[in-house]
Amino acid sequence: MLKHILAAVQQHAAVEYPRECCGLILAVGRKQIYYPCANAATEPTEEFRIAAEQYAEAEDQGEVIGIVHSHPDATSRPSPRDLAMCEATALPWHILSWPEGDLRTITPTGETALLGRPFLHGAWDCWQVCADWYKRAWGLEFEAFQRTDGWWEDPASPSLYEQAYEAAGFYQVDQPQRGDMIVMAVGRTAHPNHAGIYLGVEPELPGESSEVFGPGPFLLHHLYGRPSEIIVFGGPWQERARLVLRHRGAK
Repeated sequence: MLKHILAAVQQHAAVEYPRECCGLILAVGRKQIYYPCANAATEPTEEFRIAAEQYAEAEDQGEVIGIVHSHPDATSRPSPRDLAMCEATALPWHILSWPEGDLRTITPTGETALLGRPFLHGAWDCWQVCADWYKRAWGLEFEAFQRTDGWWEDPASPSLYEQAYEAAGFYQVDQPQRGDMIVMAVGRTAHPNHAGIYLGVEPELPGESSEVFGPGPFLLHHLYGRPSEIIVFGGPWQERARLVLRHRGAK
């Protein structure tokens, strides 16, 4: 991190303490600048969130090349959510312990396993495991959709899967084939709130061993509060299904 940026981050962390400060590193022409952001999290002493509107404003000024936040009264060691979000954003994350002052940078590896990842909504969740499967199996890329935990419980909130699937390149089909996304309603929910990749009778995953056996059909999914896994798609899971979606880039 350049000295003038580090100084700006330290100043921001001091002003925001004991809240977590957060901001973006921008490339503006041949220069790099620190773009401080407001922490929009509901518990800013424990976590941070940059509002989508402010992120967009920063992108109007330059290219986002890094994400910064502080750990008040804690080490710079990344939390599981930090690691997950670093992978999800595909950007370096810079973590400053404050007031200790230690700085640590983590970078995305692009190799997070599809199976066994912990659940962190907005980073490692049901949508992300689907998006990662599409990227690794078919080379498809999706935008980083913003989603707030619990959106599915409010009848007045947007139904994210139902409203976004066409713009993301999906269309509805009647019968699933390998690679289709199954959208389901799980628990007490106002909207379909869960998704997984239909694998058919072949549970193999790109680049890793599934160690799953049986006649299938199988589904890769990541249920709230559980590690990502492959299950047999039948019985209650079929009853929960609301949409079968196929991508236009299906192979």
